[in-house]
Amino acid sequence: EVQLQASGGGLVQAGGSLRLSCAGSGFTFDDYSIGWFRQAPGKEREGVSCITSTNGRTYYTEFAKGRFTISSDNAKNTVYLQMNSLKPEDTAVYYCAARPVGTTEWDHWGQGTLVTVSS
Repeated sequence: EVQLQASGGGLVQAGGSLRLSCAGSGFTFDDYSIGWFRQAPGKEREGVSCITSTNGRTYYTEFAKGRFTISSDNAKNTVYLQMNSLKPEDTAVYYCAARPVGTTEWDHWGQGTLVTVSS
């Protein structure tokens, strides 16, 4: 069974940094793409970034470019999202998800981790 566990959220001041972790089990990371999404209060869920470790390809939503970095440690079955220069508008519940390489649907989701950025 594919399982994902997101962690690393917390309260940080604007301009600060956080590193989120997504630990996976029940599947081989090489066979999956891992994505980060977020949902702010009263807003729809939106994509943040994703990585396909088998080919090293990464993708960032515009607001994440230059501030966030996604990386993968396949030995630990963990994907990280390093978030720098955080802004109050980055406040949201962050989720990680997985989909088999070559597919389009994010079939597997972890529970969220709350990131709160104070001004």
